[in-house]
Amino acid sequence: MTKKIIFPVTRSHGAFRVDVEIEGGQVVDAWIGGMLFRGFEIIMAGRDPRDAALFLQRICGICSSAHAVAAAMAQQQAFRVEPTPIGQHLTNLIFAADIIQNHLRHFYLLALYDYAIGPEMSPYTPRQKGDFRLPKTVNDELLRHAEQGLKMAVRAHEMLAVFGAKVPHQQTIMASGVTERTSVDRLKAYGGILREITEFVEQIHSSDIMTIADYYKDYYDIGTGYGNLLSYGMFPGPANGQRAFKAGVIFNRGTVVETLDAAQITEAVQFSWYRDEQVKRKPAEGVTVPDIDKPDAYTNVKAPRYQSLAFESGPLARAWINGDYRRGISVMDRLVARGREVLKICRLAEEWLAQVIPGSPSLRPYTPPSAGEGIGLTDAMRGALGHWFSY
Repeated sequence: MTKKIIFPVTRSHGAFRVDVEIEGGQVVDAWIGGMLFRGFEIIMAGRDPRDAALFLQRICGICSSAHAVAAAMAQQQAFRVEPTPIGQHLTNLIFAADIIQNHLRHFYLLALYDYAIGPEMSPYTPRQKGDFRLPKTVNDELLRHAEQGLKMAVRAHEMLAVFGAKVPHQQTIMASGVTERTSVDRLKAYGGILREITEFVEQIHSSDIMTIADYYKDYYDIGTGYGNLLSYGMFPGPANGQRAFKAGVIFNRGTVVETLDAAQITEAVQFSWYRDEQVKRKPAEGVTVPDIDKPDAYTNVKAPRYQSLAFESGPLARAWINGDYRRGISVMDRLVARGREVLKICRLAEEWLAQVIPGSPSLRPYTPPSAGEGIGLTDAMRGALGHWFSY
């Protein structure tokens, strides 16, 4: 038996380490470890609870706005406050821009070079032996589109900054709305960039993904998961809180979408570098005491479970739960579902933007009660995200 270690896992996540045991040319066992300790539960202890939306988005530079959204949702419950209608629309527009940039970057920077051969220069070389099938003319066209796609991802960040002030780690999402005021000029700036991106997604991005799918049809049969799918939903509306992407749970590739019950979520630390007399806890009761010398542990990541089962979340899970795409659960299905989702979000953003009235209040004053607790559940770019909050 041969054991191989891949660290860092480039392109996917530099802080991940993968250990695999190989026998007869097949992987027979594997361990995936998160090497980065973040410790934000410790950082937040004793701070003003109003800091949460600003501090906790520093957990990640890729999905920072998702953490701001989740923290704000938890604060809303704890503080017993709601965002203004315009504040909710602006929060959704900031979040939408961040997801759009992520999906474009995911395809054109992270995924594409598993299929297309990059230029003979750094950082595209040296490259591992891969499964490259594209004719040169198709390959070269995708490389040209990749350059455009990354420029569109930059434009999406610029679009986010119209109402979010900066990227990453925007500065304006709060419990009761968004601190940035609306104006005709800002609405036009956001809308102009959005139209530019939507045109690219419709005319080029969607086609590029299907080109890959065409040459790699067998990839619809690899990388299959359990078929347990979970989404917290995202983009609540200002009137009734109904989410543009609904929450739900699907078991074993089923067609019935069950109601999500947050009480069924747990985190296990049996193989994580944390000291805890309990192997499994509910997130609100979580304990974060680092123990790097813990026997048999191999990761800083806690293991989330729903009804004690592992679940897939992210664009494909959202697509199944919302009935947008149910072809299968594979490497290629994930790629196609993400491509379809970015176009859906572009069109949703157009609708929200049209409902924003210049000069309307985007924030409401409030005073937090002396104590409170809340849960903020939202989907993020590549998965489901929850913040459990008490003070």
